[in-house]
Amino acid sequence: MIRLAALALLALAPASDRLTEYSVVPSRLDPAVKAFDDPNLAIVEPGLPADAPLAVFLPGTNGKPAYNLQLMRFVARLGYRAIALSYDNDVSVTEPCTANPDPDCASDFREMRVFGTGKSKVVHNSTAEAIVPRLIALLRALDQAHPQEGWSRHLDGDTLRWDSILLAGQSQGAGMAAWIAKRHLVRRVVLFSSPWETSGRQRKPAPWIAAPGVTPIARWQAAYNAHENTVALIRPAYAALGLTDAQIHVLSLDLPPGFGAKSPNPYHGAGIRDPRYAEVWRAMFGKGSDAPL
Repeated sequence: MIRLAALALLALAPASDRLTEYSVVPSRLDPAVKAFDDPNLAIVEPGLPADAPLAVFLPGTNGKPAYNLQLMRFVARLGYRAIALSYDNDVSVTEPCTANPDPDCASDFREMRVFGTGKSKVVHNSTAEAIVPRLIALLRALDQAHPQEGWSRHLDGDTLRWDSILLAGQSQGAGMAAWIAKRHLVRRVVLFSSPWETSGRQRKPAPWIAAPGVTPIARWQAAYNAHENTVALIRPAYAALGLTDAQIHVLSLDLPPGFGAKSPNPYHGAGIRDPRYAEVWRAMFGKGSDAPL
């Protein structure tokens, strides 16, 4: 049965089973939002335990939350409250920073996108377009409308309870998830095909990637497709993060008919869109009831 729920600020998305799904336009939560207003997705399964964790997925460059509906439904069924978040993602970090002599270019770029603050000289976005403020606003709205679903468990006043949150993303979004997990202790990190920005003439992974972080490396999982154009950049970046072979899932299936036909890097998004990788998803995300690694 499809479960429908009334929510004044949020429009409903169709559910395929018992999942409750919300489609949330950011500007309806914060009038300061003037761009990147594609609806967020929020999905929860009725009867979820109060202490269930939250999984937040960050799309890649120009990606929209709706593109990840199939994956987020799968994650919700694993026992997570699940969100795919809209944010300022129209320019990849590699565009302004690959040839930039400033070794902190990529990290400063990501700080601006995550918090809407910092000293980046190559990119700017308002706080309302940044990841963390948008996530906080969304959780508040969901809790106000449906307090029984437990969304407020991931907030502590005006801040996020990072230890209750799994961060995931693809491409640029995976880099954002990794950057955040370096600075906050999160429950788990799930990366698809990123980060892979480089620094200097030798094109080594950007310094922030190898820098010490607060989320234990045992909590990280990553994947990439063996046929991606950027494998030569992804592999050293994963090594710089400190990931072991056991934590890296190398995907290799042929593309489904018609998938990525117009893309210059068609295998890049297959890992999050092809349901044949469901068992890989299960291994990477784990069950919501699992204790942090």
